[in-house]
Amino acid sequence: MSELVRYRLEGKTAVVEMDDGKANALSDAMIDALRAALTRAEGEASAMVLTGRAERFCAGFDLRVMMSGPDNAKALLSRGSDLLMRLYGTPIPLVIACTGHALAGGALVVLTGDLRIAAAGAFKIGLNEVAIGMPVPVLAMELARDRLHAAALPRATLMAHVHTPDEALAAGYVDEVVAPGEVMTRALAEAARLSALGRMPFRATKERLRGKTIDYIRSSLESDMRALMFPGG
Repeated sequence: MSELVRYRLEGKTAVVEMDDGKANALSDAMIDALRAALTRAEGEASAMVLTGRAERFCAGFDLRVMMSGPDNAKALLSRGSDLLMRLYGTPIPLVIACTGHALAGGALVVLTGDLRIAAAGAFKIGLNEVAIGMPVPVLAMELARDRLHAAALPRATLMAHVHTPDEALAAGYVDEVVAPGEVMTRALAEAARLSALGRMPFRATKERLRGKTIDYIRSSLESDMRALMFPGG
């Protein structure tokens, strides 16, 4: 695996840990490493736990690339969207162990999990696009619509609310909040429980549950990116 991502097997569970030494931004290299880890996990594991470094889960798309020009931003968003859709539709159970801050694209990574365990603490989880002058893209809106409670959706998207872990639990970003030292223990326990489910019925049911959203996001990605980067064009 890349130095940005550590991969290990614990029994039948693949543990994938993001750690770039900073905020775990979704750079091209991080996306490549995560795609490779997911491919490996799908081939040899019964479930996967995706986690981050202490206090930093994922900061979202690499701002250096996003600010370096529309072509570079479009390319990064396209590759990142493909990763998110692969995570969202992976045929093996995916448990997110959210170790800390998860903003913008990082919050979307959280939303891809089948079950999501978050660390308690002074952490920020949410889609802050509108607050920083960007529309929420279709990719983010549809993932949020799928996973968040209906009453929480306007505040989480239109109002750009950034949630504490407990607020994230109430909104539907995560399924459980535990002490930081318990996050991996709980994530591994849930991965083991989910891995006992039959792989074929799990895969087929997930496709029925999420396939329409994935297809819609993929089919609208190109036009939505044009609208985001060239408004009115």
